Amino acid sequence: MSRWLDRLAERHMLKARAEGKLSGLAGEGKPLPEHPEAAFVDPGLAVGYRIMAEHGALPEEVGLRKALEAAKADYARAKTEADKRAAMAKIAELDMKLAIAVEARQKFMR
Repeated sequence: MSRWLDRLAERHMLKARAEGKLSGLAGEGKPLPEHPEAAFVDPGLAVGYRIMAEHGALPEEVGLRKALEAAKADYARAKTEADKRAAMAKIAELDMKLAIAVEARQKFMR
């Protein structure tokens, strides 16, 4: 961001704080909420996904990435060959679904 825009933004924030517009807001004094779904997408999409998540509309792609990570963790914890095969099948299925969802989003974005 350019310096003049930084100064303008800072001036507006200071003015709002002086007028009391920034006090009594939801979450005041608490840490910012974590957005773990942002770890699975590029930063440009993370903002859009966060807005969608705040309104209860998280994209299928994010859910699939979380499920894929969970399936990989299940594979790592698997003790028997049968459990490992089942986990690998789940990983393959989720990976395919994720690839389809990513491709569909990319086609939509073009």
